[in-house]
Parts: sequence; structure tokens; C-alpha cells
Amino acid sequence: MDTLCCMEESQPEIVYSDNHILVASKPSGWLTQPDQSRTPSLEGFAKEWVKGEYNKPGEAFLHAVHRLDKPVSGLVLFARTSKALSRLNEQSRNQEIERIYWAEVEGILAHREARLKHFLIHGEHRALVGKEGDREAKLAVLNYLVEQFNAHSTFVSIDLETGRYHQIRAQFSAIGHPIVGDKRYGAKTDGHDAIHLHSWQIFFEHPVTHEELSFKVEPAFQRSGLR
Repeated sequence: MDTLCCMEESQPEIVYSDNHILVASKPSGWLTQPDQSRTPSLEGFAKEWVKGEYNKPGEAFLHAVHRLDKPVSGLVLFARTSKALSRLNEQSRNQEIERIYWAEVEGILAHREARLKHFLIHGEHRALVGKEGDREAKLAVLNYLVEQFNAHSTFVSIDLETGRYHQIRAQFSAIGHPIVGDKRYGAKTDGHDAIHLHSWQIFFEHPVTHEELSFKVEPAFQRSGLR
């Protein structure tokens, strides 16, 4: 099953839901899961939606299978039961859940497609680029394909081979092309709570029916040129 959705920038969108899973689109500036702040979270929004849609009393079971950074927008997969969560977590560990990202990076990339490989260290508020053999350094690998050139920026689709902390943001910064708006990683532009990085597509097997599912949501910052 393929589903295409177009999100608005300011509010989450429930893209798909059944008794076992829920797929939602997170706006930039929202948390994936709640914390001690009053920042709105996608999980909180989705739980309220489930209570209303399915007329469920009490707090609904809903657990994110993966997370997005606060300034990143796009698709997030949730499990609605503990059995679904266990099976989806297993798919994730086996790298059977594929996520494609869409990003706008500063400058013009020299190569239309490339494989980026770095060793990243999880710092306090950002990922640091180290070298092989460094203590706590973990291998980070992604593949990108140029989708569109602008005068001073490049749109790329990104397929992750690994899932490290701030991986995409750190790796593009390391090659001199930070994500548009990502001041933390050296961007000249300041997106405040929004950067031009978006979880665009997701592919996975339904944890109960075993149907192959795919979902796509276009980013608010670029709605042209998507396949």
C-alpha cells in the first residue's frame, strides 16, 4: 500500500492509523515525545487524536519506533500495541525499516550522488566528527542523490545506512554544506526552530498483516520536484 500526503507547516497530520500502528507527520519545532518543557509533542497530539477517533477512555498506548530532532519535520512511525512495538523494533534492529530524507543544503554540491562516511561522537548538544579508533566514535554512513540545484543551495534525497545522533546534520556540515537553517552546525541561515531537513518517505512491513507499506509526505519548504 502506498500513501501520499502533503503536510502543513504548523500542525501535525495523521497520515495513517489502524488498530496496530499509526503514521504521523511532525512539523518542525515540535518534539517527537514530550519532555519537561511545554513544547508541543507529536506523541501527545497523536494520543489525543486516537482517543477522539476511536472513543478510547484513559491514555492510549502509543510508542514511537523512531524519533526526529525538534527542528526536523516529517514522518514518524508509532506502535499502538506492545506486540506491534516489539515487532517493529525488531525490524528496526535488522535495518528493515527504510526512511528517505529530503534536505536543502547550503551551496552547490560537487557530486550528483555520493556516499558519505564519517566517525561521529555523541557530544552534549551536537555530534562531533572524529576519526576511526577514537573513543566513543561510531561509524556513520549515508547516501545522497541531488534532486535539484538552486542558485545558492542544493536539494538532495538521503538514504541512511546507519542511524546516528544528528547524523545527517553533522555529515553535511563536515563536507562544508550544512542544512539550510541549521546554525548549530555552521549554517549561514538561521531557521530558529526549523531546518530544511524532512523525513520524506518510509517503507516497512506491517507488524501484524505483513503487508508491505510505504508512506510519503512532502516537506513544507519544498513541494516541487518530488518523485
